[in-house]
Formats: sequence, structure tokens, C-alpha cells
Amino acid sequence: MLRVGVLAYPGCFASEVFGVPDLLTMAAYVAGPDQAGYEVSVVSPRRRVVASGGVTLTVSPLREVDVLVVPGFEHMPGQDIDAKLARLAGEVEAIRSHAAAGRVAVSICVGAFLLAEAGLLDHRQATTSWLFADELARRRPEARVRPEHLVVTDRGVTTTAAFSAMYDFALGLIREHSGAEVARTTARVALVDDARSSQAPYVDARLLPRPGNGFARPVMRWLDQNLAARYDLAALAGHFNVSTRTMLRRFAAEAGQSPLEYLHSSRVRRARHLLETTDRTVAGICAAVGYRDPGTFAALFAKHTGRRPRDYRAAFRRDAEGRRGQTP
Repeated sequence: MLRVGVLAYPGCFASEVFGVPDLLTMAAYVAGPDQAGYEVSVVSPRRRVVASGGVTLTVSPLREVDVLVVPGFEHMPGQDIDAKLARLAGEVEAIRSHAAAGRVAVSICVGAFLLAEAGLLDHRQATTSWLFADELARRRPEARVRPEHLVVTDRGVTTTAAFSAMYDFALGLIREHSGAEVARTTARVALVDDARSSQAPYVDARLLPRPGNGFARPVMRWLDQNLAARYDLAALAGHFNVSTRTMLRRFAAEAGQSPLEYLHSSRVRRARHLLETTDRTVAGICAAVGYRDPGTFAALFAKHTGRRPRDYRAAFRRDAEGRRGQTP
């Protein structure tokens, strides 16, 4: 039996407390009674835990487990995360003690901040929700944050992207403990995608804090308004009455990237929108966002989203398909 504990604490997402145990329960049924299953418990250093939404959880005292899963908690960009973490000192110490014994620690979504607070992410690769990846990287510069990945495992510490990535982790655990066939069958029974590898296609840049302020912001606006135009650094610098060197230096200082890098990402955002909502050909979209060579565009698009344009359209154009299916 693989002993799995889920660490419950005030404000944690109840669905993330029970999501992994539920999928492991399904896997045990799929595997049958002759295979070693899973012993799952919800543990806490507290006697009483109220999760998000006011849900009261029944918890057991901390115990020795092989895998400790740390769910995420209610958090929005711009909120004070320090105050939340300060109230969870007991949970942070429990995570630290568990890992110090050489056992596996796992976080779901922003549960990664608790692992980071316990010092587990230093000098390791890690991930979290794309919405909070920059914040995690700023807080823990010793960690190598990989926001494009759904699940990252580095020397006994596993971190995942947001919410549903707990199923990607759980399927990986089932695959390792019960075998690939059990994992595949469990995924089909639960209607869970077992072929995902990246969270890049799900990133919605409109929800991210926009970099740049005094100088970079109008440059970004100009680039957004001239997506299809040929990139000319000298002309761009001249438009804003600065040298090319000053343009590169000031833009990078505020936006953390070059104007060309920003332009590529902006073009990809526009292409994603057109792929999701129109019937325009990939070649037509390529030209509309400023690329002459469809092959170059497809490679760049895949670099940013993890999928080629046609694959992206097939996966994400549900809204447009739904509208076409409606009766006039």
C-alpha cells in the first residue's frame, strides 16, 4: 500500500483536498484487489480545518506517509500572500519535517508557495499556475520556475499547475505505482485527459499583470496596433525619439524583454484569438499577424503555446463551433 496524505489547512481548496484521493480510489478499483492499492488520509496539525467556501473538513493528526500532497488556497494576483503564509507556520513546519525524512512532497497550484516557504524549492525546478508563476519566481529566486509545465518533479519534490493539474499528477502517480494500463483505464473512466504536457495553451495574457509603465507602455501599445508591420528597431526608436540602444535598454528594464520578444508574444495572442473564433486559414492568419512564412509562424506559435496552429484550433475553437451549431 502506498501511503498518501493530503495536508488540509484553513482556506485550502476542498476540491484539491479530495481530488487526488478520489482518483486513487478509482485506480484501486480498476487495478483490482490483487494489486497493492493506496492508503489515503487527510491530515493536519490542527484539530479543526475550515476550507474555502466555509467547508469544514474532518482531519486526522499528522502521521508518517510516503507522499504528502499540499493543496492550493484562495489567492488572487495582488493580494498579500505573506499574511496568509504567516498564519500557516505549523503547516510549513510539517512539510519541512516530512521532506527532511526523505519522503515525497507534492503541491497543487499555489500550494507551491507553502513548499517554497519550507525551503523545498531552492535549487530545484518547479511550477505553479501560470497566473502566479512570476510571483513565485520573485519570491524564490533560488528556484527555477517553469510556468509552461503542468507537472515538474525534481529530486523528490513535485509541483503542479492549477486545479485540474492535480489529475495529471495523480495519473502519473498511478502509472508509477499501478502501471500504465491502470492509469490509462482510470483516465478513461474519470474522463480525464492523460496526454497533456503543457499549460501554455491555457494562458490568458489578459489576466496577467501587464509589465511596463512610463516608457514601455506606449511602445507596447504601438506594437499592438502595428502587428502586421515589418519589425524595424531603428524606425521604432525613431518614432519615440530615442536611439536604438536606449530603446532596448529602457524597454527591457521595464518589461523584462526586448520589443521584438514582446511583438512575437502579442502576435501569437492575436493568432490564438483568430484561430479560436474565425474560419480564416492558418496561412491567412499568419499573414494577418505579420509573418510571411507559415513554417516560421507555426514553429514560433508552438514555442509559445505548446501546440501547432492547427492542433490549437482543434482543441480550443469550441466557442466558435458552438455558435455555428445554434439555430438562427
